Amino acid sequence: MYAKIKISHEIAKKSMLKVCEYDAKYILLQQRNNVYMRQQKVLTLKTLNKSNVWDIQENDVYRMWNAAEKEADLKDNVRQYVDILRSAFDIEEVKIDRPEVISKYEARGFKVGFVKIDDSTKVKWAIKKRPILRVTDLTYENIHHISAAKLLEVIERNFGGGWESLSQSIQDIIEQGFDISTTTLPKDRLHKPGGMYEKKVNDGYEVLEIEKGTWVEAIFAKEKPEMYRTKIKFEPSDEITEEDMPKSQEDEEDDVIVEDHYNDIEEDDDTFDEDKLTEESYRTTYDEDPESLDLQASEMSDDEEY
Repeated sequence: MYAKIKISHEIAKKSMLKVCEYDAKYILLQQRNNVYMRQQKVLTLKTLNKSNVWDIQENDVYRMWNAAEKEADLKDNVRQYVDILRSAFDIEEVKIDRPEVISKYEARGFKVGFVKIDDSTKVKWAIKKRPILRVTDLTYENIHHISAAKLLEVIERNFGGGWESLSQSIQDIIEQGFDISTTTLPKDRLHKPGGMYEKKVNDGYEVLEIEKGTWVEAIFAKEKPEMYRTKIKFEPSDEITEEDMPKSQEDEEDDVIVEDHYNDIEEDDDTFDEDKLTEESYRTTYDEDPESLDLQASEMSDDEEY
């Protein structure tokens, strides 16, 4: 019996190790897929959105804009392009083109260059990537474009209040891109061998420790793989018939069959079968005590006199 239990335990242990191995491989493949997709997809002003705009830098903006100058519809889409760029970059128009002015912009971290709006309009821009320094800088668009270490730096700047000090909306944004878990323990127990701290670090989590008196709050963060939505494309041969179309509420009501029992003969509970009639069915006499009948008769006579 003991041998069977030991063998079962070993089998379960091996199965668990295989599951963990498969999960690790799946996460690794997802991360490699994300990098591959970003590398293979050539970004242009037309394919730029408020999420992938965080993947580019200032020099990329000028390069993409120069490539778009050859397009006939550039003037019509300028407002849309600038709106997307402003979600991740600070853009200022350089109205005084002097070396001392340009130097001031460059000292502030701006990249200065020309952009062509149309055939007759060319302006000089100063562009700078917006830094993510505070928790209020985090958005659903840029949360997948920072590392776990960078995230914990941002949280640490939040007055050292810990995870619960963040608003629910900020927590939702962070958990969109990171797996977050926390624990609060005394200082001497936080780094206990075999504890949660050691397990999380071994699993690849970054850790932020926030002291709270004699206790320490540990915030563990690990990047979630960004999932890409796939579009389903139907072949021309796949014809959708009327039966496949979703029915409206009116159509569903028409399909309901209501049985009409209005003209049906109702069967009362008092119906009887003539074949089952017996002599007892026609009895009209009652077995009563004569004295009780006399008392009832006298009561009735008294009521009539009244």
